[in-house]
Amino acid sequence: MRPESETATGNGGTLPPSRTSIDPPGPEAQAARADARPAAGAGPPAWWIYQGTGEPLREGTLLRRLPPPPQWRMFTGGPETPAPPEDEEEVLRRLGRVHPVGAMSEQLRHEADMVNAALYLRRPLLVTGRPGTGKSALAYRISRELGLGRVLRWHITSRSTLRSGLYEYDAIGRVQDAAAARAVSGAPAGEPAAKADGAGGAEVGDYLQLGPLGTALLPYAAPRVLLIDEIDKSDLDLANDLLSVFEEGRYAIPELVRLRRRHPRTVVLTDDPDGSVTIEEGLVRCRAFPVVVVTSNGEREFPPAFLRRCLRLHMPEPDHERLADMVAAHFVDEETRGVDSLGLLEQFVRRSRERGGLAADQLLNSAYLSLHALDGCSLDGVVDALWHRLDGELPEAGTP
Repeated sequence: MRPESETATGNGGTLPPSRTSIDPPGPEAQAARADARPAAGAGPPAWWIYQGTGEPLREGTLLRRLPPPPQWRMFTGGPETPAPPEDEEEVLRRLGRVHPVGAMSEQLRHEADMVNAALYLRRPLLVTGRPGTGKSALAYRISRELGLGRVLRWHITSRSTLRSGLYEYDAIGRVQDAAAARAVSGAPAGEPAAKADGAGGAEVGDYLQLGPLGTALLPYAAPRVLLIDEIDKSDLDLANDLLSVFEEGRYAIPELVRLRRRHPRTVVLTDDPDGSVTIEEGLVRCRAFPVVVVTSNGEREFPPAFLRRCLRLHMPEPDHERLADMVAAHFVDEETRGVDSLGLLEQFVRRSRERGGLAADQLLNSAYLSLHALDGCSLDGVVDALWHRLDGELPEAGTP
């Protein structure tokens, strides 16, 4: 049983249970939030663990500074799973090189507030905003700064289900291999598949792989970072289906539960490259609740029960300073100065306003071409192709 107080405060008190909209906060809420926050450029609050600076913290900082979870978010899974692998190549591709930000804007401070609140409360972070505003990149920034290893990315489609996020079981492959093993060994056709599997050297775990969500809930000492990307595309039931897993921090694998008397411990594959783990009696229980970043483009509403269990962060349009930081992270200093000299940032910000919002990668594409393939005059000729509207509409003749 969860304490009654959680019903009122499970989402940090930021959203009444009856509200299902994911619109950004109104002007009054934004003004009140700004008044209560230190001025831009002030030092980080003492309670912050995630600083939002882009600089990786010392190894072990998170576990030293993070207090125990609230009693209603305490999980005790075990035995402890070894630390995950790093994936610096993917982080570099998504974020570029480490480039510390300057004075933090009000938006960056709010972003760090919400990330730290999610860390402390062991709650998912629902990140909303227009496509291309950096929602998915937040998961990689958290992982890099806190040293949490490879990000587990669950890209949602219309066919995604809770089970596909937890694990996949290749029942057909197992039956086919069992039949082949019987044929080779000369075992009778009616012999149980499990016995034939043993003769062929295959185990049930060879046909079972944990998904991104299932891997994130393994009993790690430090939380994994799980990115549930574009949940808008999911079936209407997925958000509700996630509730029990987020609340309980555990799940069962029925295919292993049925075999627990004969095979109490089974080695299965994980979502990490070449990763494997031992599952005991078909049950997975987390130890450190993962850092869950759920992204939404604002294309649909979510059930109140789902919103109540999430902290919410809205990503606004990146301003000139944040776009400059992105360019500096992906290009060397000499190239960055070249981009500045062309005035691409000012052009991009202006065109983004005119066209209802553009994505940051459109800026990076144009910056790369301007530095390596095009001169200033040629760039003007392809800017419409590079900075096209994201809603698919073409601008009318004579308009930007």
